[in-house]
Amino acid sequence: MKTIFYARVSTAEQTLDHQITQAEKAGFTFDEVVADHGVSGVSTKLADRPQGKRLTDMLRHGDTLVVRWIDRLGRDYSDVTDTMLLLMRRGVVVRTVINNMTFDGSTADPLQKALRDAMIAVLAAMAESQAETLKAAQKAGIAHAQALGRYRGRKPSYTQDQLEIVTRMVAQGDGVSAIASESGLSRQTIYRIKADPSGAAKILGGWFD
Repeated sequence: MKTIFYARVSTAEQTLDHQITQAEKAGFTFDEVVADHGVSGVSTKLADRPQGKRLTDMLRHGDTLVVRWIDRLGRDYSDVTDTMLLLMRRGVVVRTVINNMTFDGSTADPLQKALRDAMIAVLAAMAESQAETLKAAQKAGIAHAQALGRYRGRKPSYTQDQLEIVTRMVAQGDGVSAIASESGLSRQTIYRIKADPSGAAKILGGWFD
C-alpha cells in the first residue's frame, strides 16, 4: 500500500512548493508526488491531463490519495464525482489537506457509503458552482465591453487561472500570504479581488487588447 500526493497548478509559472509544504506541515507523508503543470481544472478532465490517467491507473485497493482540496481533481461536477466514485469502488482512500477530510473507499458499511457519496456530490457541485459564477461575471464584462465598442480600462494584472485560485483559496479561508505564494500575485491585487470577486471577473472578461 502506498500514499500518493496529487497536485495541479493552472499555469506553467506556478510551482508546487506551497501545496507540498502545506501537506507536510499538516502531518501528511507520501511515497510519491504526481503533478500536472499548466492544466485548467475547468476545461481539462483528469483523464485527459498528462499525469491524470497515470494517477488513476496506479492507484490500487488500500492505497491513499492525498490532494490539497477536491478541486485539484477537477472543477466539473460529473468529472469529479466520476473520478471519486471510481476510486471508491477500487478501495482507495482519498484525503484532503484542507479540513483533513477522508473519503474511505474500503468501507463496507452501506450507511457510511451513502454519507460519503453524498459529501462527494456536494463538494463537486461547489467546485463547479464557483467556476460557473466566475464565468458568468466574465460574460457580463464581455457584453459590457462589446456594447461600448472597446474596453477603456487598464489591462488586469491577473489571469483567469489566477483569479480562480484567489477566489477558491479565499473561500477556503486561506491567508493572503498563502494565496500570494500559490497564485504569484501581489498582496495588493489579492486584496482587490477579495473585496469584489465578481467585479474582478467582470473586468477580466471585458478587457480587450
